[in-house]
Amino acid sequence: MVLCDTVSDLKELWQLDPSFTFLNHGSFGATPKSILAEQYRLHLHIESQPVRFYQREIESMLDASREKLATLLGVDAEGVVFVPNATTGVNAVLRSLRFAPGEEILITDHEYNACRNAAEFVAKRDGATVRVVDVPLAGVTPQRVKDLVLGAVTKKTRLLMIDHVTSPTALIFPVQEIIDGLDGTGVEVLVDGAHAPGMVPLDLTTLGAHYYTGNCHKWLCSPKGAAFLYVREDKRPQVRPVTISHGANSRRTDRTIFRQEFDWTGTGDYSPYIMVGKSIEFVESLYRGGISELMSINHKKVLEAGKALCERFDVPWEVPPEMIGSMASLPILPLEDEPAPANRRFDPIQDRLYHQYGVEVPIISWPSSGHRLVRISRQAYNTEADYERLGDAVAEILSVSRH
Repeated sequence: MVLCDTVSDLKELWQLDPSFTFLNHGSFGATPKSILAEQYRLHLHIESQPVRFYQREIESMLDASREKLATLLGVDAEGVVFVPNATTGVNAVLRSLRFAPGEEILITDHEYNACRNAAEFVAKRDGATVRVVDVPLAGVTPQRVKDLVLGAVTKKTRLLMIDHVTSPTALIFPVQEIIDGLDGTGVEVLVDGAHAPGMVPLDLTTLGAHYYTGNCHKWLCSPKGAAFLYVREDKRPQVRPVTISHGANSRRTDRTIFRQEFDWTGTGDYSPYIMVGKSIEFVESLYRGGISELMSINHKKVLEAGKALCERFDVPWEVPPEMIGSMASLPILPLEDEPAPANRRFDPIQDRLYHQYGVEVPIISWPSSGHRLVRISRQAYNTEADYERLGDAVAEILSVSRH
């Protein structure tokens, strides 16, 4: 079923504050009204008989949601478990592994800060090293990324942790080609796919990564607190959740220990996990071509918006189209204008866009490029006017700052 025919109709499906121009779906997503209503009904059901839900119903509900997610990911559901967010998935893998002194965890300088911190924590624990591969934005191509990453692998490299879609720079990395290039080296691969589900097509069986984690609350529009971890079958016995609970010594034989440990880590709100299946149905219903058409339209529209903004501010933007999904990081702000003090959480221009113009968009300092990056997102509810308002606001801010 196609729910709506126009973007204005689509916008009505979300709870977004109309006084803001919301161009930051990439950070936390935005949950549609219908999914929030379903979640509320589930909460009422849970509270009508909590013991019934937690002890008799939760497993079948999780399994139903997991099956739909596994189909989308192209994997056997046995290898898929739910986690609150991709950062938790990364921590579960890293903390389960043991590194010999001198071994290396390889990452790029585009790695999400929280996950880089997790790698540093585990490396320090075991006497290992985190080595960073610099991937310059200038002249970036999939082949260049592949060459830089594979060229950094040494005999000491035990694990490569790499983004599928980078958070600060919004680049789709060639993870399939990199994994293929590591075949036979003994290097394990952990893919941080926080942004990938719902942005790029996924077939994790073909991909072949040892570990893959991704968020459902971003581009699949699930409630906050819904993500997954996929672990290849030969690695499942060694991967444990961050919280050890009842499953650790379970004698049940009808469910794997891997699933039992992750599926129950203690009393909490499991409704975001259960809503993942409904959320997939929602995004599939937006266009006649399902989620594939949604991803294609988001890609096309964010490319158009990115090119228009860069032309307006007369800055080059040479990122190959195949490295762009539903987000784009644009070098339209100079690095030297109003540098953010170390004690501020947000860039000053990001604050001005929010408070003075009602534009929600992240600004990321990227010194090696000589710019601060404005990362725009495109979801079904966004219009060309949203990006025009961003451009008008940035132009006015830059004009004032230069006088």
